[in-house]
Amino acid sequence: MLVNLSDILGIAEAKKCAIGSFNTPNLESILAVIDAAEELKTPVIIMHAQVHEELIPLSIIGPIMLELARNASVPVCVHLDHGSDLALINKAISLGFTSVMYDGSQLPYQENAANSRIVVGMASKAGVSVEGEIGVLGRRETGNSSELPEDAKDIYTDPDTAFRFVQETRVNALACSFGTAHGIYLKKPKLDMNLLGKIKEKVNIPLVMHGGSGVSDEDYLVAIEKGIRKINYYTYMSKAGGETVKTKLLEHSNEIAFYHNIAIWGCEAMKNNVKSAMEVFAKSHIPLFK
Repeated sequence: MLVNLSDILGIAEAKKCAIGSFNTPNLESILAVIDAAEELKTPVIIMHAQVHEELIPLSIIGPIMLELARNASVPVCVHLDHGSDLALINKAISLGFTSVMYDGSQLPYQENAANSRIVVGMASKAGVSVEGEIGVLGRRETGNSSELPEDAKDIYTDPDTAFRFVQETRVNALACSFGTAHGIYLKKPKLDMNLLGKIKEKVNIPLVMHGGSGVSDEDYLVAIEKGIRKINYYTYMSKAGGETVKTKLLEHSNEIAFYHNIAIWGCEAMKNNVKSAMEVFAKSHIPLFK
């Protein structure tokens, strides 16, 4: 069933857990995520990232995401991730996406806030939730290796700025920077949980962790305790699919390689990886939806 982000995060807030939010740039990843959610009976968020427009455009993948979400037996939010192009955000809203993220984190504060207000205005007319961002989260969802620079604290989210931003924009959820980064971690991330707690004290809306792949189970649980309610996850899910396909092709090297087998192998591996992540995010509350 298709729902908006605020509805799903309301469940997370009530249970004091987090909901997994997964980039789905192809049919196999959509099926993997929704199948995992249905098996565990948990709400889920599927996302199309603007950076994935080069893999498949919103106009093609969006209607597929929406159709599978409507037919799912669990609540599914369909979300535009890291949208920096207002025209693309408007297109997602027009298609029927139930949540959008405006990412103006690279811009000066005033411009980020002004554009975020425009997006909130567009989205609210359609009953669509909006996620904003304060602080810089590093490389986008390309799956490439990434880590924060040594002076990363200079780009962490400032709690007072976060409070001001939420008050001025009225976004429904806030992505904040406290030490995570997109892509493969080259070394263990150093997460500033004290900062995260200070942000939550200032901001009375759900907080979002980007760069969630590769974080330890222990750090997930602490972050959730500090107020994280949505965890973006893609790189390690995609890696699980790719590594499984590589192994299977080697195991079947003397056989004809049919693409449909590759799709099945990758989909199953991604689903298992997603299920493991969902179980951690939900803490002891599986199933979350009955």
